[in-house]
Amino acid sequence: MMACLRRVLQPSSRFVALLRERESAFGSAVLSVRYHSTKTAPHIPGMDYQDAVCTLNTLQTNASALEQVRRERSHPRLQLQAMRGFLERAGLSVEQLDHLNIIHITGTKGKGSTCAFTEQILRSYGFRTGFYSSPHLVQVRERIRINGQPVTKDLFTKYFWQVFGRLDETKDAHGGAMPAYFRFLTILAFHVFLQEKVDLAVIEVGIGGAYDCTNIIRRPWVCGVSSLGIDHTQILGDTIEKIAWQKGGIFKPGVPAFTVRQPEDAMFVLRERARDIGCPLWVCPQLDQYQVDSGPLSLGLAGQHQRSNASLALQLSHTWLQKRCGPDESSSVCDLENFSVSQAASFEPGTIMVKGLADTVWPGRTQTLKHGAVTYFLDGAHTMRSMQACVQWFREAAAQHERTASGPVARVLLFNATGERDSAAMLKLLQPFRFDFAVFCPNITEAIASCNADQQNFNVSVENMLTRCLDNERSWRLHNKQGDDEAAALLISLPLVPERKADTLVFPCILSALQWITQGRDPVLTGPDKTVLPVKPSFVAKAAPLCDAAEIHVLVTGSLHLVGGVLKHLDPESSK
Repeated sequence: MMACLRRVLQPSSRFVALLRERESAFGSAVLSVRYHSTKTAPHIPGMDYQDAVCTLNTLQTNASALEQVRRERSHPRLQLQAMRGFLERAGLSVEQLDHLNIIHITGTKGKGSTCAFTEQILRSYGFRTGFYSSPHLVQVRERIRINGQPVTKDLFTKYFWQVFGRLDETKDAHGGAMPAYFRFLTILAFHVFLQEKVDLAVIEVGIGGAYDCTNIIRRPWVCGVSSLGIDHTQILGDTIEKIAWQKGGIFKPGVPAFTVRQPEDAMFVLRERARDIGCPLWVCPQLDQYQVDSGPLSLGLAGQHQRSNASLALQLSHTWLQKRCGPDESSSVCDLENFSVSQAASFEPGTIMVKGLADTVWPGRTQTLKHGAVTYFLDGAHTMRSMQACVQWFREAAAQHERTASGPVARVLLFNATGERDSAAMLKLLQPFRFDFAVFCPNITEAIASCNADQQNFNVSVENMLTRCLDNERSWRLHNKQGDDEAAALLISLPLVPERKADTLVFPCILSALQWITQGRDPVLTGPDKTVLPVKPSFVAKAAPLCDAAEIHVLVTGSLHLVGGVLKHLDPESSK
């Protein structure tokens, strides 16, 4: 099995052959064509989208880039200095970024959803929008969006080789250094937005804020901070105060900033940061404080936690419109010169804003898909706070679907967690749902060599992935044995069966897990393009509850990468 899975992480033979062909055609240095400007650099003939992605993936483990990151961690300010250097080598300047009319958003939980709400609102006004986010679910080009849609494969390929070529031709003069994966994509996003002449760019911070590579932005039009919590502690610090200090690093002198309500210690740090930087900061009102004649605001994203994200998006888009169009278009919500004001005023959203909130789509976050007898509940929650929100959403959504089910329901958890996540704590939150099965698998879409390059990860071995899955299974079994009556009481709205204990299984890839869970009842997973993978006889014997149930409900959570791999199989259009 290990040998089979390792093939997933190998670049395609066609890509290698093309690369060698380019070496022969252009000389000893691959892609060393002398581009004088990224704006005029030609597309490399014969190199398609997958070749671009395979080349991009080499930056995940670029030795010089990793060494540079290690050096910079002890001197964080060097990170932004290095990023500016890469930007200039790519033919861009920080001055050019000033023209992108940027909305810069950070946070621990909800920053992507806030970006999605904000982008949809402003696009609804007719503005041409750029949107940079991370991570991607199915294809890397999802990270760079124009007017709400992932940049096309042709445009991604064209702009990728322009930027990569310029950096490649200058690397010898800089000790062979190339930007790491996320840095490169950030530079590429800026290049795409400038070339495509967007009216504004919504930029989601990667990690933290102060030293994140997106923070080379000098003059955003407005900044936002979504809900803060403990995450990425090795990089940002192990207290909410340290994390808040990092997040407040995106504030800029005189640039208005908004935050949702935060824990008291985090709020104190954000206010201190804003005061020191000279940034006016306001706390967003509750969503029900906005005056709407048509009744409560309807949101395109499910879950109570989305209400604070929507309020933040209203303030960000309203302030952006005020600056762009003047007070006649969007009446002032606050005095931008008054640094003592802490509570942002509510206002009456116009019909376009109301529609923008309702039309917002953000896949993989509190998303429900129904395929016949199988209903999938997808949420990429991967921190304690986001998992708490996921639990609240799933409790309500599952109860609603079970009330209308055609008969008995089998409930399945599909889970994975990566990095430094406290998966044991997250699994404990999910324990009271009394799943029939808890299924674990790595973030590998298929255990075959044809795996899409968009979802390759060179930073962790297959062995480590599977070991993590086995650890997660053991954690679940431990919690299952101990029980948790207090947490179960919180889920009283679900038709629980207290004596039901989840059986556990570990699969080598996402496809094999999904095929076993659905037992042939989702035709999307058994089509001619899908290889039906064999399973152990003991797994076959365990499947009786799934076969006997009228419906199967599957919660997929713990990792956005897991959710992305599931969507790749459930929505074939997302891979085209």
